[in-house]
Amino acid sequence: MGLVTRSLLVPLAVLAVVVAASLTEQAPAEDEYTWPQWELPLVRTRRTVPLSSPSFSARPQAELSATCGIECQRRLPEPSLLDLEQFLSYETVYENGTRTLTSVSVQGLDAPARNSSSRPASSAKSRRKREVYGMDTRFTIADKLYSTKYPFSTTVKISTGCSGVLLSPKHVLTAAHCIHDGRDYLSGAQKLRVGILKEKSRRGKGGKGKGGRGGKGKRRKEEEGKDEEQPEENQEKGKKGKGKGRKSRSRRSADKADKPSFKWTRVKQTQVPKGWFKGGTSEGVTADYDYAVLELKKAQKVKHMDLGVVPSVKKLPASRIHFSGFDDDRPGNLVYRFCSVSEESKDLLYQYCDAEAGSSGSGVYVRLKEPGKKRWKRKIIGVFTGHRWVDANGNGQQQDFNVAVRITPLKYAQICYWVHGDSSQCRAA
Repeated sequence: MGLVTRSLLVPLAVLAVVVAASLTEQAPAEDEYTWPQWELPLVRTRRTVPLSSPSFSARPQAELSATCGIECQRRLPEPSLLDLEQFLSYETVYENGTRTLTSVSVQGLDAPARNSSSRPASSAKSRRKREVYGMDTRFTIADKLYSTKYPFSTTVKISTGCSGVLLSPKHVLTAAHCIHDGRDYLSGAQKLRVGILKEKSRRGKGGKGKGGRGGKGKRRKEEEGKDEEQPEENQEKGKKGKGKGRKSRSRRSADKADKPSFKWTRVKQTQVPKGWFKGGTSEGVTADYDYAVLELKKAQKVKHMDLGVVPSVKKLPASRIHFSGFDDDRPGNLVYRFCSVSEESKDLLYQYCDAEAGSSGSGVYVRLKEPGKKRWKRKIIGVFTGHRWVDANGNGQQQDFNVAVRITPLKYAQICYWVHGDSSQCRAA
């Protein structure tokens, strides 16, 4: 996936300052920077019908297709209520490979269907694909002291090669294209798993994890410890054997301790909005619905991050967004970045946050003050979906951006319904 990236070795001292600052609750002093309060529409189930099992034949896309861009989206007519109900209807794929289609009704939609946004500049400079934009502003969070603490600990790895963010102890938000190419589910989505960074190894504590009673430790290691890097590591061990160049046991233990490891959990079911599927009424707006929710088989003992809705990111402090993911060029490591949003449309955020393949599906968040309180809180306001070419100014001129799907009131209502299963808990944001 040709995501925009830059390159620079960041001094360790600078990294420590940035990471420490992101973990503190200090923020700009302006009182107007508070989370807006929304009365949300309700998304309710109309009917659920069984579908044939998917073939799981799709392959991950090397490059996401072009999308209707900033000016293009502004010219699109407002969708009707019927259109919105079709876009928000969704498929559910279960662990055993069965599939259902749920049609929905939308109630209480008094406000415009899409978020309002400030009008971006009509002109845009043309950029070459994969152009270097200067210094790499990404930070590798390799120290578990930081990577396993909030907010970084909410970032998870998807077994298909993407990232995601914990919405609840049992739910993960990610990009739809990480499990579905618009026409079929990816081959890797048939046995989907989610990996959470381990805080520390439990080896040697009372014999746990060494097999234990009834071999539970061994089975757990097989089911949850299948780190994507393990097969390659095992191959290297086989090549080296007992001959010259073999690492000492203490050296191997040190390397393994430094290397990030994941606890893998199976996915019980996945839910994807019909607006993502290519063809039919969703043609031309698929990018707006590039999100999905995964329900895990087991609840995680990790703090999650709530959803939020903002009318305009451009009016936030420095128009700045943050997200963390597992970029492919830094295997196994958590990578954090922040940047200002360049442009925004009603459903998408356009920016040049440095990113590589693997970071798609990351939760884009901002931090604002809670209404009536002095405490600041981070909330997810978008899903990073990767590099795209867009029609920037309406004349067919293509410009490349890194793009995130915005969480609108309607999308909030739908995702909240997926998480809670009860729309009465989703009346306000």
